[in-house]
Amino acid sequence: MEHGKTGNQGRKPLVALTGATGFIGQYLLKELPKRGYRLRVLLRRPTALPSNCASAVIGDLAKPYNMSEALAEVDAVIHTAGLAETMTGIPEDDYRLFNTEATINFAKAAERARVKRFVFLSSIRAQSGPTAARVLTEEHEPLPTDAYGRSKLAAERGLAETGLDWAALRLALVYGPGVQGNMAKLVRLARSPYPLPLAGLKGEHSLLALDNLVEAIDKVLIAPAPLKRPLIVADPKPLTIGAMIAAMRKGLGRRPGLFYVPRPLLAASLRATGKRASYTPLFGSLVADPSALQRLDWQPCVETEAGLAALLGDNAVQ
Repeated sequence: MEHGKTGNQGRKPLVALTGATGFIGQYLLKELPKRGYRLRVLLRRPTALPSNCASAVIGDLAKPYNMSEALAEVDAVIHTAGLAETMTGIPEDDYRLFNTEATINFAKAAERARVKRFVFLSSIRAQSGPTAARVLTEEHEPLPTDAYGRSKLAAERGLAETGLDWAALRLALVYGPGVQGNMAKLVRLARSPYPLPLAGLKGEHSLLALDNLVEAIDKVLIAPAPLKRPLIVADPKPLTIGAMIAAMRKGLGRRPGLFYVPRPLLAASLRATGKRASYTPLFGSLVADPSALQRLDWQPCVETEAGLAALLGDNAVQ
């Protein structure tokens, strides 16, 4: 779907965006127009938007209306809306309704509207649990371990049954201004004034800078050949938890402030506080290989340690 080959010659591509009020959606709303895209934001209800963005109200994606008009003349869709992993206590049926069924129905509407490419923001959790014993690639059999991951994988498989040209971006843990969830917990740890007993954690984890995600979406949108596949999106260099904290504290102008505690003792301490389960991912690795995306000429513009330093140095996350 090259820029000059989407409808009228020379016309800027028109992209329909869902989830524009979310963490990632807000950033795409700001950055994609800088890259030459026109945006039509699909909304549940009327919302104030930047002057360079059009909108269409479609209601709840689980039961949308006005879809043919909302998708008229649209070249591509970026679908970011859905229930997030951080929404605890949600029944599996809800994940299936909003992340799977709503996505598939939306894709079918896009197919009827002759949209040229459907970009679905999936998750690395469609492929793995919170830790993995090997470096993950798209060639490995997906083995999600929770309702969120299963709902994302089921949506991907539903896309594969349509006639659309689609791409499911399996995102590593995303960081950037306004970050939430597990990454926000690490930010709070980095901001704390205390030394932290994390120097002994050797597991590595893949992250994804928001700017690198925007670059990936751009490459996927303009890829000339059909895709019809999942693609891992992750910064190329994984980091230990200690290295993440050190990078963020560098952004604050501070020393790393890390010290060594044997892993069994650290695990026992967390277990005693009742927090062992929520920190289980700290004790393993989750590394994802973005080589397939790099073969589409994706070149990350943010180096992970520098991005984490800038995240706190700019006071972007409170």
